[in-house]
Amino acid sequence: MVKISVAGASGYAGGELLRLLLGHPEVELGSIAAGGKAGERIVDVHPNLVALADRTFDATSAKALAQADLTFLALPHGESAAIALELGSGVAVVDLGADFRLASAAAWEAFYKIPHAGTWTYGLPELDGNREKIGKSRQVANPGCYPTTVALALAPLLGAGLIETAGISVVAASGTSGAGRKPADAYLASQVMGSMSAYGVGGVHRHTPEIEQSLSRAAGQDITVSFTPLLAPMSRGMLSTCSAQIKPGVTAGQLRGALADAYADEPFVIVLPEGVLPQTSSVYGTNAAQLQLVPDERVGRVIVLCAVDNLGKGAAGQALQNANLMLGFPETLGLTANGVAP
Repeated sequence: MVKISVAGASGYAGGELLRLLLGHPEVELGSIAAGGKAGERIVDVHPNLVALADRTFDATSAKALAQADLTFLALPHGESAAIALELGSGVAVVDLGADFRLASAAAWEAFYKIPHAGTWTYGLPELDGNREKIGKSRQVANPGCYPTTVALALAPLLGAGLIETAGISVVAASGTSGAGRKPADAYLASQVMGSMSAYGVGGVHRHTPEIEQSLSRAAGQDITVSFTPLLAPMSRGMLSTCSAQIKPGVTAGQLRGALADAYADEPFVIVLPEGVLPQTSSVYGTNAAQLQLVPDERVGRVIVLCAVDNLGKGAAGQALQNANLMLGFPETLGLTANGVAP
């Protein structure tokens, strides 16, 4: 058994991590920390976690977190770096925040307005030879939810040289849990129910440089993307619609083949049968990403749809997938690609 600690355990991603860890056959829980709720009962914040009915949240202490074999940092962006520095190299860490995702200090500082803390191994196992790098790493930066969907959708097509690098557009909708647990008028049920709204429009959303970083690595050249996020009236789930110009002479069969070949052996990335479109309800509570590719021959573009649970493959599920690789466990341990219905 390995001991796992979680900082930021009172948030949505932290709670989902706890749920997954409770079902992991090789894990025992160490410190369960939530600075602002230290001393409160865990079930008062996460009533679904009845197995933790006898535990309260710990204060956030690097010393306590470091007693584990691996620690998850599920903290707001900008807060992981200080704790990671205190933890040092003695404990393996997966950071669910954005602090260590970007290689470019300039891009980080432009979008996050604070100094860049450094760059860790990027934790998207399915792409860019990352799986081997993750397995050898002690510090892994878990990708953002939107960047995960866009990279999975378009990186294989860019890597195969089938689509143009200019004019890529992404419109993506996320459930309200993607904004975290902080109270805000915009996320009240009365504001969200029965309504769709855009935010971070015009290239200002913080995930933009991370999306561009992944796609640029796949293409082998710098890429810029038009990215428009939407808030959907659901608690969890994400659907990204990614569009790009098809290169002259490229067929629909080549496009579908590149996507299918890229993920043929991947347990959590599913290319759906032709004609079947992804839907967020199908990936609820899973670590799956469901993909579908549809050419729009009338305008010479291809649309790739990707659905994930933003708290699953978009956050906690992917973090556990990375931890399994780092700890030498089977990658799928404690995770599933099968959803619940209805």
